[in-house]
Amino acid sequence: MSHSEILFTPVNLGRINLANRVVMAPMTRSRAGIDDCVSQLHVDYYSQRASAGLVITEGTHPSVNGKGYCRTPGIYNQAQIEAWREVTDGVHGQGGKIVCQIMHCGRVGGVSNKAVGAETVAPSAIQCHEKIFTEEGMVDMPLARALSADEIPGIIEEHRQATQNAFDAGFDGVELHCTSGYLMAQFLSTGTNQREDEYGGSLDNRLRLVLEVLNAMASVDGADRVGMRICPGNPFNDLQDDNPVETFTALLTAVDPLNLAYLHVIRMASTGIDNIDLARTHFNGPIIVNDSYNLNEAQQVVANASAAAVSFGRWFVANPDLVERLKTGAELNRMDGRTLYSAGAKGYLDYPSLN
Repeated sequence: MSHSEILFTPVNLGRINLANRVVMAPMTRSRAGIDDCVSQLHVDYYSQRASAGLVITEGTHPSVNGKGYCRTPGIYNQAQIEAWREVTDGVHGQGGKIVCQIMHCGRVGGVSNKAVGAETVAPSAIQCHEKIFTEEGMVDMPLARALSADEIPGIIEEHRQATQNAFDAGFDGVELHCTSGYLMAQFLSTGTNQREDEYGGSLDNRLRLVLEVLNAMASVDGADRVGMRICPGNPFNDLQDDNPVETFTALLTAVDPLNLAYLHVIRMASTGIDNIDLARTHFNGPIIVNDSYNLNEAQQVVANASAAAVSFGRWFVANPDLVERLKTGAELNRMDGRTLYSAGAKGYLDYPSLN
């Protein structure tokens, strides 16, 4: 088989069987309703892109407190489950597979983006010194309240319940978001976790929540329907860790025996860490790689067995039929960055396909 063909061959990620190795990366697009429900817009958007071997949804919060951004969807109540069911039915109707990315934002969020009465919580009361978009414009983030020890079981349970809800909604799997400065990454990192209980301090303690959450998610229907996304050294959302290589070496060593469906790794060369090599060294399961791969790079990384699949973000925004375009060498549509996070169908459903 030639390198030019390998992206378009089937692969299994745990119990998720992909028709090809071109994955749609999770991307916040800010189109959910005020009830945190997806709509027909999302049905059409994801169905248009169902020729991907796997579609990974935008980050989806497991609770009202887990929401951080404007117009992002949840999966914590029955109405949201039923709305997501329309999306999964649409993708499956086109022959695709779809995974729900579960993303608790922790200290990252705007007060007006959340429901009335929702809180901003984190491992420690350390403010995120970045601004966040709201309907009123860019604003400072509030100081989060530190979670008490007796609240931690509730965080674990809401991730387990979100996994159950996702499967009830027809998703083929779930992905735990462990980077970009959100709650799981906040617990892992020394700069955001200054707890003095069993969930902070030592490296083992900082790993504890992520491992307990993964085990809870896996308890629903097996670890082979659960993935995890990481990016060691990623400073997004004011995240700092004293030794990310040490942190993620320990995390992956602890996670590997769980036999997850896959590990989703952002390479991010600017960190100075070879994230793909780190992952490959300490994780023996399937790896999806991400971050601005061109076609030749994607073909090579799969051909040399460094990855099982490659995920694409910006290309999938502008090219609903990306798989066909890559396969045939057709010209790619260019993305309009001005409509990435705007409400409505413009810049969401109106990118043309070859047909």
